[in-house]
Amino acid sequence: MKGHSHSSQGANFRETGKSRLRLILVLTCLFFVVEVLGGLWANSLALLSDAGHMLSDMFALGLSLFAFWLSAREPSPTKTYGYFRFEVVAAFINGVLLILIALWIFAEAWSRFRHPAAVKSLPMLFIAMAGLTVNLFGIHLLRKTGRENLNVRGALVHMIGDAAGSVGAITAAIVIWSTGWTIFDPLLSVVIAILIIYSAWRLLWDVVNILMQGVPPYIDLEHIRQEILTVDGVSGLCDLHVWSLTSQVDMLSGHVVVEDMGRSKEILQKLIGLINDKFGINHITLQLEDEEIGTCKLFL
Repeated sequence: MKGHSHSSQGANFRETGKSRLRLILVLTCLFFVVEVLGGLWANSLALLSDAGHMLSDMFALGLSLFAFWLSAREPSPTKTYGYFRFEVVAAFINGVLLILIALWIFAEAWSRFRHPAAVKSLPMLFIAMAGLTVNLFGIHLLRKTGRENLNVRGALVHMIGDAAGSVGAITAAIVIWSTGWTIFDPLLSVVIAILIIYSAWRLLWDVVNILMQGVPPYIDLEHIRQEILTVDGVSGLCDLHVWSLTSQVDMLSGHVVVEDMGRSKEILQKLIGLINDKFGINHITLQLEDEEIGTCKLFL
């Protein structure tokens, strides 16, 4: 006997994230133009690096919005789980893009180390401060949703990287203005690039775990196993799997050996209630069988 439970947990987070992503995308597009023109005017690599990262933000935000739209489509005969996992693919692309941006910053910084250039520090300072304001506003909007949704988290990591870039540009501008040491412009750019790579690596690590159908880090598989075995009427358990389809959509499957198949409906209801209430997993597929079927022996 099989039981199957599915819910749209996380739908509210997606809708909230989608509306906030739209607003931040508009603000990012507007300020990108300002930062490019300002960076060229001030001849600041830190500003242009931040603008380059902001360009990746625009792509990341657009990709995240597209992922939300695609994931809302109904399942089809060839995509029986729907398009939820495209959110994870979008997060993966965003992570790779972050690393490419960081490598570009390293290359530009090396060029500036070899050939220092004059920088207009005061325009650089004011533009960087305006950029930081936009970044902090975006982080504030995405912070809560980003904890729950990997797709939004990809966009959030971009915004945090941008904020770090703005802080670096502000620091470099102040140092250059007070000391005339233009080397601080590429130096701070390198620091920004390192922070971007660190953030991207953490994002990609979580994305790869989902793509590999690994157990979510917040779930203790052995704890679930022990809890299932305590249910009255359960005598064995095998082939237990827990994985994430996407953020907020965790799934569980397994074979449960019961003492009396006549109590299958009762036991199944207890198991689904236990897993749902105690571990927050709503998509559950369990096969109940007695020892005579012997399916569990295939997984030992």
